[in-house]
Amino acid sequence: MKDEGPPDVLSRRLGYLLKHAYLAMAAEMEAALAPFRLLPRELGVMAVIAASPEQPSQLEIAARLEVDRTTMVGVIDSLESKGYVERHRSDRDRRRNVVTLTPAGRVCLTEAEETRERVERDFVAPLDEASAAALTESLLTLHLSRTGTDRARLTAADPCTGPAADTPAPRPPRTTEHPV
Repeated sequence: MKDEGPPDVLSRRLGYLLKHAYLAMAAEMEAALAPFRLLPRELGVMAVIAASPEQPSQLEIAARLEVDRTTMVGVIDSLESKGYVERHRSDRDRRRNVVTLTPAGRVCLTEAEETRERVERDFVAPLDEASAAALTESLLTLHLSRTGTDRARLTAADPCTGPAADTPAPRPPRTTEHPV
């Protein structure tokens, strides 16, 4: 059966529209990242590691992404088995275990981020530039209001995603069923 869009009764329901937009984008992103052997959640974790001013621990990454520790262990295990990250003692504090990107992980991150950016651009292509920017800004505002995060805390330019106002991080799910 051909998809004919949402039933009229649901065509203005925010939850319904957000869910289906998310599902479509998640499927496109998963397919685009498959050549890198990455899930969207894993790419998000790699981006957080790369953007961290100091070597982060697994626990710090989990807290930053609002993911439970058990889930984070699984994500890091997967990235480690692919050769993209490694766990080791901190250079600054030998009592701390940290997670860092390997050289292969840095290359993968750079290439996969280019792919992510293309998928996101293609996804919002039906919108004009101002509408796409307004959508992104609106979603960021909603996310920040729900997390209690101060907008001033966001950096002007995240090394992985560009300007914070133009590329918000989606609210990460709390289960292993959905990507970051």
